[in-house]
Amino acid sequence: MKRFLVIFLMIAFAACKGENSEVCLIPSENFKGDIDGKKVSLYTVRAGQIVMQVTNFGARVVSLWTPDKDGNYEDIVLGYDTLDKYVDNKGERFLGSAVGTYANRIADGRFELDGTEYILPKNNNGQTLHGGMKGLDMVVWDVISQTDSSLVMHYVHPDGLDGFPGNIDIIMTYSLNSSNEFSVKYEARTDKPTVLNLSHHSFFNLKGEGKGTILDNLMCINASRYIPIDSVSIPTGEIADVEGTPFDFRKQHAIGDMIEDSHIQLKNGSGYDHNWVLDRKTAGQLEFAASVYEPSTGRTLEVYTDQPGLQFYCGNFFDGTTEGKYGRPLRFRESIALETQKFPDSPNNPQFPSTRLDPDDVYTHICIYRFGVK
Repeated sequence: MKRFLVIFLMIAFAACKGENSEVCLIPSENFKGDIDGKKVSLYTVRAGQIVMQVTNFGARVVSLWTPDKDGNYEDIVLGYDTLDKYVDNKGERFLGSAVGTYANRIADGRFELDGTEYILPKNNNGQTLHGGMKGLDMVVWDVISQTDSSLVMHYVHPDGLDGFPGNIDIIMTYSLNSSNEFSVKYEARTDKPTVLNLSHHSFFNLKGEGKGTILDNLMCINASRYIPIDSVSIPTGEIADVEGTPFDFRKQHAIGDMIEDSHIQLKNGSGYDHNWVLDRKTAGQLEFAASVYEPSTGRTLEVYTDQPGLQFYCGNFFDGTTEGKYGRPLRFRESIALETQKFPDSPNNPQFPSTRLDPDDVYTHICIYRFGVK
């Protein structure tokens, strides 16, 4: 065990040397600060062949290093190298963060619950996205437990913040294991009826942050249906078959194969930015959702969840004007997000799975990202 730790630390703290360096950790000093009177830090966890850094500002995964087929390490998530860049929020807001209290969109920033209408801030084309102006991504979480391979974080979303009812008490665990899995687990309670739909929003590029297109990545999604959207990305209320459409990823194929198709849904989403209805065997059980294979590096990513939906987004709105941690621009269709969740705008679509949470209930959610090579 001692010999393993010495070797691992040599890898983890190796200096950056060119394009195929070993793991190069971001200095913890870059994330020291106070926001709203709460201390912000940068934490490093490791297990198996994964080294990951997390800040408690937004519960963000800042870096995640994995080896390719030749054993070369790359940081495969998008992010920034200092706290102030996340706080200033001049680029993509949700890099690596927890999202909620309502992941995805709510139409026209409003919903009704038990006869009361709740009005939310409109922060995305006249809609509410990922919880509104504050959200779980722009607050400081309390780290209540830390081991070499895990972090347990806690946050109470106060009653009325961004219009959502109830004091929503959330415990979230990030953990790594020897099987090269990154697990995200949520548990939440409320003191009054509310709606809740949480997710995780890392942007992955299995070539390495800023190292090229994801259109040649081979994707599989375990779903025979998806949710069509209108021109502002709100569900139409329909659940449609993927058969014969560019949304059929039941058999693995390249993301870019049909992304320029004339299908109206690709125009509405500016590419893929839709929720797939997973083909589940048993509700609430951990099951396979999706996989990605990057041919040049051999890296693979598999996603497992107990949730009914998966939002697949392929970086349609990155434009290269902001830079990531290593000075490379974050460009158009050079990353993917795979967000396990319930469905967008469910509070306004009673035919969708309910996102209601009552005081006697406990919200649970698990998402596992499994990394490998072939």
